[in-house]
Amino acid sequence: MKIAVASEQNKVTGHFGHCENFNIYIAENSKIVKSETVANPGHKPGFLPNFLNDLGVNVIISGGMGGGAVDIFNEKGIEVIVGAKGEAKNAVELYLQGQLKSTGSVCHEHQHHDDCRD
Repeated sequence: MKIAVASEQNKVTGHFGHCENFNIYIAENSKIVKSETVANPGHKPGFLPNFLNDLGVNVIISGGMGGGAVDIFNEKGIEVIVGAKGEAKNAVELYLQGQLKSTGSVCHEHQHHDDCRD
């Protein structure tokens, strides 16, 4: 399983599309076995969900995310977890333990992209 976390360095970012990087974790038997960091190649509508799909991501974790991105991830069969915060690795570990659930926090106004966790 490949899990991506929209991040600012090692912290979960408030808004998916404006993240600095994606921390990507490979998990086997509910344990992280490998991790890597991939820079955000740029925010263009619809681009990032397809970019992560091409990387083989199965789950995306973020603080908040726009509805268009959520729709594309859903079409690709990628699980979306929003409302996360804190350290990226901790969020993945909570997810693997079944303790991280999506709040359904969808960003509607991009001018307020600093924090979309409401």
